[in-house]
Amino acid sequence: MNDQLGFQPNTLQTVISIKERPPRLAAISTVLAFSWRALLKIKHVPEQLFDVTASPVIFLLMFTYLFGGALAGSTGEYLQFVLPGILVMTVSLITIYTGLGINQDIKKGVFDRFRSLPIWRPAVIVGALLADAARYTMASMVMILLGVVLGYRPEAGLPGVLLAVGLLLIFCSCLSWIWIALGLVMRTPESLMGVTMMILFPLTFASNVFVSPQTMPGWLEAFVNVNPITHLVTAVRGLMSGQADAGETILVLAVSLGLLAVFGPLAIKAYRRKQ
Repeated sequence: MNDQLGFQPNTLQTVISIKERPPRLAAISTVLAFSWRALLKIKHVPEQLFDVTASPVIFLLMFTYLFGGALAGSTGEYLQFVLPGILVMTVSLITIYTGLGINQDIKKGVFDRFRSLPIWRPAVIVGALLADAARYTMASMVMILLGVVLGYRPEAGLPGVLLAVGLLLIFCSCLSWIWIALGLVMRTPESLMGVTMMILFPLTFASNVFVSPQTMPGWLEAFVNVNPITHLVTAVRGLMSGQADAGETILVLAVSLGLLAVFGPLAIKAYRRKQ
């Protein structure tokens, strides 16, 4: 066939070899490219923003007006207590989507295309984390702005709110490494969703998000007191109310570092095995 068309045996190889290859992208450029890819998914499928826009609104309205009068005597007083907790709960639940996105890429075969590219390999994961940090920030802004409209007043002002959101982003970005590691080893998104919910639901609901642990049975109070979500809620609540607890903040940062130290290498190891 090549002879009939007049091609020499090595024509194609010769044409390819004389074309100058594009330069290899720097790691930061690759990370930004994958981060932009994740954000473009939102542009083309805006329903993905439901979890960072509608869910915070539903959670805050439902828990404030459903339980506020019974638990605190007034919805206004309960809002001051519960908003930081629901903020932590909402953003913590959103973290699972980092692992789900990677698991879906593997299932669809996109992951195989990425590994064939001459890029910095961890950029696939780091880019997804960077895009999800934007989602965490968006959910936090929606929650806090709605809270202010409903009557929530952070006594620490804007600096306290920014510090609280910053601490929350650090913890949730480190927590995401658990779901990334699971996303790389679980076979389907459905099984990954089941496992993450089984872990996250007890952590978020069996905590001090809605009520003080002192009102709970002894066995449950003991669990709540060692629950990392409880310490995160306490730290965020303190930063936003102007009564920051340095010990709780340092403990949250230490737990975040521990999550990153344990699950970061596990995720990278699972990622390399995929290659």
